[in-house]
Amino acid sequence: MHSVLEFLIRHGYLVLLVWVFIEQAGLPVPSLPLLLAAGALSGIHKMNFFVALGACIIGAVIADSMWYQLGKHKGVKVIQLLCRISLEPDSCVRRTQGVFEKQGARSLLFAKFIPGLSTVATPLAGIFHMRLRRFLLFDGLGSAIWAATFLGLGFVFRDQLELIGQRIQSLGAGALVLILGLLATYIAYKFVARKKFLRDLRIGRITVEELKQKLDEKEDLTIVDLRHSLDFEADPETIPGAFRMDARELEEKHNPFPGDRDVILYCT
Repeated sequence: MHSVLEFLIRHGYLVLLVWVFIEQAGLPVPSLPLLLAAGALSGIHKMNFFVALGACIIGAVIADSMWYQLGKHKGVKVIQLLCRISLEPDSCVRRTQGVFEKQGARSLLFAKFIPGLSTVATPLAGIFHMRLRRFLLFDGLGSAIWAATFLGLGFVFRDQLELIGQRIQSLGAGALVLILGLLATYIAYKFVARKKFLRDLRIGRITVEELKQKLDEKEDLTIVDLRHSLDFEADPETIPGAFRMDARELEEKHNPFPGDRDVILYCT
């Protein structure tokens, strides 16, 4: 933490702006340590709390505006891309679409605190053609709440953070190895969780050809189209005989299908 503090003192608010922008643009460079450090520095009058907060807001809003424009012009393809590259399971990313649909612009106020929602909220605002002025207002407020929370934590616990920094500094190169090891462990955990999710999906999978054969043989099937409304609007064609159901309904209803036939669920 001590070296982080020195780095911030030397390079100032521009570092905060650029670092937050890079993180919000999608690169895996966590800005939390810098926010805590900047808060601690403001507590000992080495930085101005409100200038630091402004730098964080500007960096976040610029990056979020890029995702907003991508969502507005590229549509649901942006969400499909995020589902492929995100370390969060697809279910987490997809489920947060329902949160955004229900909360609308208000979801931008807390999106940065929630895995999945933080990934898709800003492009979804563009996909739903939220007015730019409204997007900037709520995204700016959400960025302010997020940045102020961690800057404030750094401000309040500045003495404890300095003590931690001294302990880390005493470890020397071992501290760097420890931090990198923890980061690698976290990424590995997320990667394994995603692979497990995809493997569980494959266990009960049926191929397109197998389903076609069952339909040709007039088997009694229940086919359910679980695609999200955004995906359905982008490609409204469906399998003959299938009925649509929102995935949230499937989670809320207990055994909604008849038990005397096979049930085929499909999404994207």
